[in-house]
Amino acid sequence: MTSGIMLEVDPTVLEKPEEENYDSTGYDTSTASLSSSFNQYFFENGRQYHSYYGKDKYLLPTDKKERDRLDFHHEIMRLAWDDDLHKAPLKKPRRILDVGTGTGIWAIDMADKYPMAVVIGTDISPIQPKWVPANCRFEVDDAMLNWTFKNNLFDYIHARNISSGVSNWKHLVAQMMRCTVPGGYVELSEMEIKAHCDDGSMKADNGLKIYVEHLRESMRKMGRQIVDANLLKNLLEEAGFEDIQTFKAVEPVGPWPKDPKLKKIGAMTLLHTDGVFESYGMAAFSRVLGMDNKQVRDICERARLDSLNKNSHIYCVYYRVYGRKPMTMSMATRRY
Repeated sequence: MTSGIMLEVDPTVLEKPEEENYDSTGYDTSTASLSSSFNQYFFENGRQYHSYYGKDKYLLPTDKKERDRLDFHHEIMRLAWDDDLHKAPLKKPRRILDVGTGTGIWAIDMADKYPMAVVIGTDISPIQPKWVPANCRFEVDDAMLNWTFKNNLFDYIHARNISSGVSNWKHLVAQMMRCTVPGGYVELSEMEIKAHCDDGSMKADNGLKIYVEHLRESMRKMGRQIVDANLLKNLLEEAGFEDIQTFKAVEPVGPWPKDPKLKKIGAMTLLHTDGVFESYGMAAFSRVLGMDNKQVRDICERARLDSLNKNSHIYCVYYRVYGRKPMTMSMATRRY
């Protein structure tokens, strides 16, 4: 009795028939799977935080309020980037990796866009949904450790908004290089932690400006690099990538721009301020800068209130930088 359906075998499984395990296919069975131990959290100042890889590994919350914020910001990013999930010129990618996937929303969208590709999202916290496209899956992993993925595996590796958790960018990009196929792409997308203003309307005592200065201070004390386009570009260049391209998008704080698209982004960003200041600031300011709960909440609230002032024309800048791994590069000759 048969169902009349013939299941197609992944061509990589048919390679090297003399090997019976899945090692040659790129699916390393030693990769840690989800278990109850990864669901270790602790509560601080009324928010839930990650703890399995260490309390100071990642300072943003992981609770439902934060997951909702991340998903909403994903929609802001889609609008800012004209609905482009990536800038790298992908052509029929077979394997895609999203590092620091968060709620997994970008990985899920990519799985829908490229149904013939396998999309893997990794994160230190298993906060992703269980119902996902069949070609999408998530793994718990710390990107700051040596990766267990095979050399030359992914056609495209993506990372977005992970700078607050990156303690060693060179190590991270080296792992990306190793695991990208020759001719494949790596793309980094980060917000510059800086409040921009072109018309002088941001005063020295602006609450958002003060908030950002404290955030930059906490990043420096943690040994985190302040990311901008030049840093991302240099990281890819030093790792050996070629054809490096840089792109910029702006996120106005409030619907003050004349441009209709930027006005809509600004309006959405204003809604985003209801949660973003506490998310980034609460643990960083209290644990790293030693502020008490009231000080932190006052700084976050003042930033939020000053964001509502239509006379302050402030915006943030996002960068996307991608590079291509050379076709002639052999990872066997490179040491990391």
